[in-house]
Amino acid sequence: MKKLELNDPETKSADVVSDNLSALQSLFPDVFREGKIDFDVLKQLLGDAVDDRDEKYGLNWHGKRKARQIALTPSVGTLLPRPEESVDWNATQNLMIEGDNLEALKLLQKSYAGKVKLIYIDPPYNTGKDFVYPDDFRDSIKNYLELTGQVDSGGKKATSNTETSGRFHTDWLNMILPRLKAAKTLLRRDGVILISIDNQEISNLRLLCDEIFGAENFVSCLVWEKGRKNDAKLVSNGHEYVLLYASSLGYLQELKIKWREEKPGAREIWEKYLELRVVHGNDDRAIELDLQSWFSSLPKAHPSKKWSRYKRVDKNGPWRDRDISWPGGGGPRYDVLHPDTKLPCKVPERGWIYSNATEMQRQIKLGLVEFRSDHLEPPFRKAHIRPIPEEGDEPEFDIEDTAEDADNESEEEFANQVRGSYFYKQSQVSVKSLRQLMGAKVFNNPKDFEEIARLIEYTTQNDPDAVVLDFFAGSGTTGQAVWSLNVRDGGNRTFILVQLPEPLDPSKKDQKAPANYCDKLEKPRTIAELTKERLRRAGQKFKDDTSFEGDLGFRVFKLAQSNIRAWEPVPSDLEGTLLANAEHIVPGRTEQDILYELLLKLGLNLCVPIATQQIAGKSVHAIGGGVLMVCLADGLTKDVVESLSSGIIAWWKGLAPAVETRVVFNDSGFADDVAKTNMAAILNQNGILDVRSL
Repeated sequence: MKKLELNDPETKSADVVSDNLSALQSLFPDVFREGKIDFDVLKQLLGDAVDDRDEKYGLNWHGKRKARQIALTPSVGTLLPRPEESVDWNATQNLMIEGDNLEALKLLQKSYAGKVKLIYIDPPYNTGKDFVYPDDFRDSIKNYLELTGQVDSGGKKATSNTETSGRFHTDWLNMILPRLKAAKTLLRRDGVILISIDNQEISNLRLLCDEIFGAENFVSCLVWEKGRKNDAKLVSNGHEYVLLYASSLGYLQELKIKWREEKPGAREIWEKYLELRVVHGNDDRAIELDLQSWFSSLPKAHPSKKWSRYKRVDKNGPWRDRDISWPGGGGPRYDVLHPDTKLPCKVPERGWIYSNATEMQRQIKLGLVEFRSDHLEPPFRKAHIRPIPEEGDEPEFDIEDTAEDADNESEEEFANQVRGSYFYKQSQVSVKSLRQLMGAKVFNNPKDFEEIARLIEYTTQNDPDAVVLDFFAGSGTTGQAVWSLNVRDGGNRTFILVQLPEPLDPSKKDQKAPANYCDKLEKPRTIAELTKERLRRAGQKFKDDTSFEGDLGFRVFKLAQSNIRAWEPVPSDLEGTLLANAEHIVPGRTEQDILYELLLKLGLNLCVPIATQQIAGKSVHAIGGGVLMVCLADGLTKDVVESLSSGIIAWWKGLAPAVETRVVFNDSGFADDVAKTNMAAILNQNGILDVRSL
């Protein structure tokens, strides 16, 4: 029975370097010499693709190499479960992790690699103020605990990043690079990442993302206008940016992914039409007149006002006229007879939109072509506010692929459209909304959850089960945005939020209100406590205001040192060190703490079901339907081992997991080596081959 030590691969987060070496060795086995890479051979195999120039294009700064290495260093920390701080612990699939996001991202790699559909982050904007992120990675977990005030820091301070420091951009880049590299491994192949940023670092971040995600995977740089600042001296910079990269843009294109969103106001037009259809029955003309009167009565700012061209009505609903000519010119020319005059209609100067007369007749039969009073002018197409179900094959020519004029808009449900790269939402809207939810102003610049929901919905289309990650969670906007989408469409999207428990100092003007708010809650003065409280209130509000019965809970986990004790000898007291390390598990840690570390380190989902049975008077846990079975009880004597092993085998056979099962025991729980050897032998003989101890 192998004992799991702190430095074993099974007790660490994913070893990215080892994985990279394995991948390289499978491609180029001849470049390895005694376990090392012969770069001269590798360069020969790669040929002209190798850039040996001293001067290269790219973003470079002091500390970049170290920042890369930090991203590749496995974590030996763990995430401690906190059911008492959670909501619906037993049912929820959402995670709220309190801790340094770099360590959390590393710990999540085994369980969530390639499973996240969307990452949205709103990192510190490098405004010249302090940002509390560890910058000493010799012992990252210890350093994190010091910076967040959880252990005696010995005077250690938060990272100061003033513009006069000479390392203004360098410090910020050293902070963000390893986090982006660690996050990339979590993205699905069809996933995307959205990063909010302002003018200060947009240019550097764009170059850095080109390097990490690939310039070929850049999708867009969105501009979020939040309002004019009249106190600006020269120009009001009232906007921010949202960088959008795909994990693999080529793969999205292979899947023929087209992102569209509903035109604001289109749904209201359809609902008004249905109302008028009830009133007027089949009298399309009466419906048209009332619909046009409704458009005229709308205030100028109403979103439906923009689509008042949808004022005609037929059996398929409101429609507007649309050009019927070939985009760009050179289209086909054939006769189309007018239904009344029986003479050929005038052919558009650019030719017909439909490639042949057969397709034209099919469109006419479907009622999607409207003729004028005579044949002297070409007819036009109908563009309905909702799509028309067509029978048979799709049209031979897809106008949406090649249209050149602005009049050629999508005919998807509710006149959907591709969104532009610019959008406006006044910043005070989100400030007021969050103040109402929390009962006080505790965040100065929260993101608008409705706009974040819109971004999530747009980039995760047709995926109601998407996993959304935000590792700079802040006020928890992303969590509320995910819930709002699920409430609206009945989806099952889940979120993973990570927030540093950044201390709040009531002596600082901008931190006094949130610190006092934490005091009223009788919670520690940290940003993470505010994040959790916002989630609790948002979830309860959705329960109170809607009939939604889906997941509005979240599991809280906190970053900590591993449950497995590290060997830390004291040269002056080796005997005392041996006695202190006789117990392999950190004192004070619970059975549940150890269970969830095993889940993390063995690559199981943190929300996987855990069943528990009493066998031979000992608690035995079956995780993930028997993929992992754990017994951490003490008092495993020879007699207990016989009955306990029989019970474990019977339960395992009943579960019948599809993959090999691992069974883990507490090493110090065995009375002696004989009991431990017998347990391993009995389980092995009955088909359970992977038996370990902690």
